[in-house]
Amino acid sequence: MEKYSIYHSPLAGRYTGRDMQELFSSKRRAETWRLLWLWLAEGQQELDLPISNKAVDQMRSHIAMSDRDFEVAEIEEKRRRHDVMAHVHAFGQAAPEAAGIIHWGATSCYVTDNADLIFLRDGFDILRPKLAGVIQKLADFAQNHKDLACLGYTHGQPAQLTTMGKRACLWIQGLLMDLRNLERARSDLRFRGVKGTVGTQASFLQIFEGDHAKVEQLDEIVTKKAGFDSAFIISSQTYSRKIDVDVGHALGSLGGTCQRIGGDIRHLAMFKELEEPFEKDQIGSSAMAYKRNPMRSERLCSLGRQLVNLAHNTEDTFAAQWLERSLDDSAVRRSSLPEMFLIADGLMILLNNICSGLVVYPAVLQRRINEELPFMATENLIMAMVDTGGSRQDAHEHIRVLSHQATDQVKTHGKDNDLIERVKKDPFFEPILDIIPKLLDPKTFIGRAPQQVEKFTGAGGEVQKALQDYQDQLASAQTTELRV
Repeated sequence: MEKYSIYHSPLAGRYTGRDMQELFSSKRRAETWRLLWLWLAEGQQELDLPISNKAVDQMRSHIAMSDRDFEVAEIEEKRRRHDVMAHVHAFGQAAPEAAGIIHWGATSCYVTDNADLIFLRDGFDILRPKLAGVIQKLADFAQNHKDLACLGYTHGQPAQLTTMGKRACLWIQGLLMDLRNLERARSDLRFRGVKGTVGTQASFLQIFEGDHAKVEQLDEIVTKKAGFDSAFIISSQTYSRKIDVDVGHALGSLGGTCQRIGGDIRHLAMFKELEEPFEKDQIGSSAMAYKRNPMRSERLCSLGRQLVNLAHNTEDTFAAQWLERSLDDSAVRRSSLPEMFLIADGLMILLNNICSGLVVYPAVLQRRINEELPFMATENLIMAMVDTGGSRQDAHEHIRVLSHQATDQVKTHGKDNDLIERVKKDPFFEPILDIIPKLLDPKTFIGRAPQQVEKFTGAGGEVQKALQDYQDQLASAQTTELRV
């Protein structure tokens, strides 16, 4: 019962995947710090500093954190009020031969900031394939519905026709931009490396007795061990918090896209044109048993909004830094950086689930088209009359009068749009009576929507090219299940 007695973040309990939860766990953080201390010692030993093989071996064999290690670290932190030094002492107890050389020449940000950069990199590596999977599912949906005509809406009002597949491509286009942003933000990441207290590497220059080349070699060795191609040449005590801004922008933009998609699905569900998956035993409302609330899409909008707002936080934190470093970034980054990635992960799980089971109602689409198509077809009717030798101005005037009459029937009396019936009864339009059905064919109003969908999502299209590097992951991708 203890777990129900204290607060737990719903991000872990309800919305996110285990892989992202493990990445930002206390265990992964502490073990990454130990790896960083190991890599530093290995590099220093390789460059002829007096570090014994036994010390390095003990460090290497005690990377994994035990419950006892965490208990020691907690006791040390309560005593010293310093989390990094608490873990230095805990690691030293586990590897006593190395106790005197752990953290040699380093500052706290050697482990905290370098670890954060590793987590940002690995977080992107978790997100990118999941986003690619969502894009692929939507591309399949677009292909399957590229010819299915539906009303387009501008200003929230019925406009010209489009297709359900073309509308899905608008969502895909936003997600492709997000995928590009995640890839760019990931590729831009560099390691902080070994830079010392204010970024000058003075402590390491002292350790190596003024040998600049060895200081640079140590920086390169540790950078490679961490899996980075390069390290920042310039840093202060921390890596620039501008990096967090870039990361936040990429993730926040994804949050905005998710809000946009969720909002569209909610509107279409309101029109009964499209629905998200709704399970057999799912309850839409505790009071109104008939309801089919789009709770997945509403959650998508809710989490997307939070991600956008967290991204703004990175800008404030960057702007608030003083000179070489101030600690007012610490507490906020402990929560905001993991939460951005956890929310993004939750969004990808949601979108995967939604896009795996979107339900379209063609009969409703056709009914709504029938309600609006007569007005849309008026230009076709006028042009057809001109083709038979009639006056364009006379045809326009007849259509104007009949349209206003039909509008009055719809708005004042709540009746169906009877414009076409009125046109058929007007002797003026007798020359085109036989071709009116052709003039009202919805497929003549969707322009090149099917061709655009095919070019965009089909073989050799933008979507296929963007997903080329994710084929292995896509081959094994499955529909995600929601916890709640």
